[in-house]
Amino acid sequence: MRMLASVAAAFVAGAVAGPVVTAWAQEGSRAETYRLLNLFGDVFERVRAEYVEPVNDREVIEAAINGMLQGLDPHSSYMNLRNFRDMQVQTRGEFGGLGIEVSQDAGYVKVISPIDETPAARAGVKPGDLITHINNKSTQGLTLQEAVDQMRGERGTSIRLTIRREGTANPLEISLTRETIRPQVVRARLEGNDIGYIRLTSFNEQTETGLRRALANLRSQASNGLKGLVLDLRNNPGGLLDQAIQVSDDFLEQGEIVSTRARRSEDAQRWNARSGDIAQGLPIVVLVNAGSASASEIVAGALQDHRRAVVMGVKSFGKGSVQTVMPLPGNGAIRLTTARYYTPSGRSIQSTGIEPDIEVLAQRQDAQQNRERDREADLRRALRNDNGGNDTAAQGVNARPPAPLPPLNLPAGLVERVQRMPAEDAPAFDPTKPETDHQLQQAVMLLRNIAATPVQRRASR
Repeated sequence: MRMLASVAAAFVAGAVAGPVVTAWAQEGSRAETYRLLNLFGDVFERVRAEYVEPVNDREVIEAAINGMLQGLDPHSSYMNLRNFRDMQVQTRGEFGGLGIEVSQDAGYVKVISPIDETPAARAGVKPGDLITHINNKSTQGLTLQEAVDQMRGERGTSIRLTIRREGTANPLEISLTRETIRPQVVRARLEGNDIGYIRLTSFNEQTETGLRRALANLRSQASNGLKGLVLDLRNNPGGLLDQAIQVSDDFLEQGEIVSTRARRSEDAQRWNARSGDIAQGLPIVVLVNAGSASASEIVAGALQDHRRAVVMGVKSFGKGSVQTVMPLPGNGAIRLTTARYYTPSGRSIQSTGIEPDIEVLAQRQDAQQNRERDREADLRRALRNDNGGNDTAAQGVNARPPAPLPPLNLPAGLVERVQRMPAEDAPAFDPTKPETDHQLQQAVMLLRNIAATPVQRRASR
């Protein structure tokens, strides 16, 4: 009782006793940390001395580090020197392997998105597929990096994947041949002779330059000028933050593009648009789906919040966290989640995604399926959303609720003309045949009608 009374008295004493209590707490915390580090050392020594087979010290330490990071959230991890070099090559726009963006879920490797015109895309790998075996060996128990390492290899070598797909009773066996992946991150064509279509497959160092080049080429091909632009971000898994900012900036005249808020308020950052719209005010429709993640969501969210574009499709993946790559000299690097990002209105889309302004399904059967699957919120240890500042794990990061978005500034009755799903007798969707792409066709229809009944455009905020 005497000790309890003393502590109570210290709290009553206020400012005088406060620092003493704080010092005791800090000292106790440090002592506990040292005890836990000693525990790690004890376990490591037991493994070295008594494991059934000799172990490699580096491999054991790296596995422990990776376990620590992957225990935080799905996107933090350790990269050894080779993997760090691979990542640097990939962001430059060239890498070896199959061409799949993956995450980890329930112990298996989950496909976020195949990259266009790669072995994975040609073999029919789809977003949401679970890779259960690689060369007949289970992926259960592998770290994500270990699974990725097994899928990478020399160009021309073969690999066999066993895939579990929702709605398919039996596992799928797919044989692929590895290639050097040089994805064409920007694809463009004219829809008819008046609507520009630009697809961004990922955000690497070539994306924004490729976007500008593609739009210039479309303008030169449209003899009577462009009436609108479709920016297709479906199944775009994201990539470099600076490229997402530059792409957004290309279409905005002013205002915030995105902000990041970290654990410490002084680490918050904000990026604003500079004057100049490469589309020169053309109406834009941005297409998104459950495979649109990260940098794709930054672009879609920025253009949506400024009402610079109409977002169409289905809800995006919901990866609203920022990973910082921190090199460890001589020992690779760590990829650590250091912040959440927010759209200009203050929305965190972590685990919620970008809700389209106009929901349009790719296929009729999508209406009966669980629309919440295959998204960030379904991943183990995914960060929570902190919109409104109610998340105690993100104290001080987002102190205000997001601002409501202004209504769409479209001609009366136009939204109602959009067909929310394909007709019953519509042909099955084939990504190689634009005429079967219902979402794209509705975007083109919307843009042509906007051009036919122009309204005063809402200025960017």
